[in-house]
Amino acid sequence: MNIVVLGPGAIGSLWALSLHSAGHSVSLWSRHNQHQSTLQLGTSPLVRFANNDTAKLQNADLLLVTLKAPQVETAIQPLLEQIDPDCIVILMHNGMGTADIVAELLPNNPLVLATTTHGAYRPEPNKVQHTGVGVTQLGGHNEKGKQCQFLAEVFDHALSAAQWHNHIEQALWSKLAINCAINPLTAIHQITNGELAADSYRSTLVGVVEEVAQVMNAEGIVTDAVKLEETVFNVIHATAKNHSSMQQDIVHQRPSEIDFITGYLLKCAQTHHIAVPYNTALFEQIKLIEQSWKSS
Repeated sequence: MNIVVLGPGAIGSLWALSLHSAGHSVSLWSRHNQHQSTLQLGTSPLVRFANNDTAKLQNADLLLVTLKAPQVETAIQPLLEQIDPDCIVILMHNGMGTADIVAELLPNNPLVLATTTHGAYRPEPNKVQHTGVGVTQLGGHNEKGKQCQFLAEVFDHALSAAQWHNHIEQALWSKLAINCAINPLTAIHQITNGELAADSYRSTLVGVVEEVAQVMNAEGIVTDAVKLEETVFNVIHATAKNHSSMQQDIVHQRPSEIDFITGYLLKCAQTHHIAVPYNTALFEQIKLIEQSWKSS
């Protein structure tokens, strides 16, 4: 396939290199102006990719969007005229809320949503390390997207394991619950994921997850709060040494994904008239931190 990776950060670079190794024609689209970019996975040989090549974008069978949620609309907007109506668009990022925006911008394109638990880290701009083997789940957002089940095989061949999910919203909400619990707390307290296992955070974590479970059930995503709590604590232990993306954004004074994680939850909760005080408090604390940079 002809594939363009929009937003080659850590995860985007990992997928670009993996899909290239699997035999696909891969190019990048980034904020950098150079026509070529080199990437290296671990100690493997350097791979040279075309960057911001309009012809490759026009001929793309697949546009893999691995930008952070707040950047998606701004990045796709200038590219709309270059994206073929048959090009499959995959959104792969933390948080929810961008799919409806992209579906409106590209109403004729197959739209697929993806979530991955693979870990990636960029020690240098052109180097990426695969820090954790995980699972990638894909599923259709619109009718055309739901006909793209073959992508599970494409992605599994490039970086196992990948699977098609007929109800991708279930997987995305489960990921949202994990992010609502881990990301704001690690960012506010500037700690690793594993430090959330301390007793002092337990009541807040349980409160956050119980609220997410209420909203999920109201949205028709059937879940059990106790099982969801188990999942969150399993992730905390499994990723103990990791710094969450939000923790890194806050330490580097970059805008976080809070609007598309906890903010998305708050909007859904408001629709169903569900009080979510734990999540609201965390949302407001992150917003205060971000606001303090502007005022200073």
